[in-house]
Amino acid sequence: MTGPLLEVRGLRKSFPGVCALDGVELSIQAGEIVGLLGENGAGKSTLVKILAGVHRADAGEIVFHGRHGRCAGFASIQDAQAAGLTLIFQELNNCRNLSPLDNLFLGREIRRPRSPFLDYRAMRARATELFEDLGIHVDLDVDLNRLSIAVQQMIEIAKALLTDVKLLVMDEPTSSLTDKETDRLFKAIRELKQRGTAVIFISHKLGEVFAITERIVVLRDGRNAGEIDSRTGTMAELITAMVGRELAASAPRRPTEIGPEILRVEGLSGPPHVEDVSFTLHQGEILGLAGLIGAGRTETARLLIGAERRTRGRVLLDGKELEIKSPRDAVAHGIAYVPEDRKVQALILAMSVRENLTLAIHRSLRWLRIFLSRRKEAAITDSYIAELRIKVSSREQVVNHLSGGNQQKVVLARWLATRPRILILDEPTRGIDVAVKAEVHRIISELAAQGVAILLISSELPEILALSSRVLVMDSGRVKRVLERGDATQETIMSAALLASQAAPSLG
Repeated sequence: MTGPLLEVRGLRKSFPGVCALDGVELSIQAGEIVGLLGENGAGKSTLVKILAGVHRADAGEIVFHGRHGRCAGFASIQDAQAAGLTLIFQELNNCRNLSPLDNLFLGREIRRPRSPFLDYRAMRARATELFEDLGIHVDLDVDLNRLSIAVQQMIEIAKALLTDVKLLVMDEPTSSLTDKETDRLFKAIRELKQRGTAVIFISHKLGEVFAITERIVVLRDGRNAGEIDSRTGTMAELITAMVGRELAASAPRRPTEIGPEILRVEGLSGPPHVEDVSFTLHQGEILGLAGLIGAGRTETARLLIGAERRTRGRVLLDGKELEIKSPRDAVAHGIAYVPEDRKVQALILAMSVRENLTLAIHRSLRWLRIFLSRRKEAAITDSYIAELRIKVSSREQVVNHLSGGNQQKVVLARWLATRPRILILDEPTRGIDVAVKAEVHRIISELAAQGVAILLISSELPEILALSSRVLVMDSGRVKRVLERGDATQETIMSAALLASQAAPSLG
């Protein structure tokens, strides 16, 4: 074909009280990899959801592969996929009660020749081949809800690669992936390019965008804010285009005095994901927890708070052993957990900012031991909105209408309102933009300076290195190495994660 594979002209879309897109223009050629960037709320997700048939535009024109769609675009996701346009959603779009094999072929099952029955042998062989190409090992028969978010994300990517896709839109595909998994994904993207498939790549990891794309289209406040050539442009130029101003780099955490030991974990086990994990955590310390997909980081956190049943091990707070059988017990002991999947595990999307933020402190807001004090609720909500700089129209705004970064701040605020002594953060900056990420880093550092002990789980090694006092490196459910701040680099962390298993270190 001649001309662009996709051309978007003057696209407009409004939601109640919000103009999400205001005359957006975009074009992409076959076999081209284009970055689409902007702050949370810039209109990126709205644009790609219109392209993929999730939303209908209010005005404008979309031309895909010679097919015109004035003021609309595709009528449905199925219509878009049939035309060769597939979107990998930022919020995973899977059936958590089904197996990876069932999720992979849902709606695209392979049937036996001249038979109504499914060809499971062919589907299993194709699934195995796909996962090997992506460099991951997945039990094809286990329920998806038993797998980590990172593995679920790779399964979503594999689903897209099953089809004869002409344009693949990837919304934050690496948000839970480590460097090694990201390299594998980039290899798959470059192979798609060689086949003539175009890719729109959305990510808040700016270094990755420069590495994989040829040019970057920037949106700001629902409008085009310029383009950057990935080969000649600079990070500073990109950030300025995104936020409309220069943004200071996120400063590493200033060294602070670490207090006495507050938490000791000895031999924590919960097979098959966690085995004999031991470590200590001190008052005012940020302890980084690093590792590859399947290393057992999230599972360790869930065992600590009683969300999963541990089979062995002890958890001691101030030298006294704790019996934590549920997250309620953890909260009662001053242990708070911010999970990596905010929409599934943290937020009630149909409820307001106020209702979500105060959900964990109802007991302290009661009067006459029965009724909630709306005055106290409002005061606490407003104080955290101001302190964390949460962008909302009012405290009664529905959480589902907030950007990802502001949703994450609401989750943070909920647990800060419990006044925790220990805060476990699992991928706290997943899927949020560079400006909000700097804000979250500031909040984490200030909490540590106030004496809160923090366990930081992150797939972004620069984040781990910038904030952590020490780094625990996990592999195959075990702690392989503890690195002091001066010894921790991206190279030493990755070496520890990739080398053959060693004896677990002493507590220290």
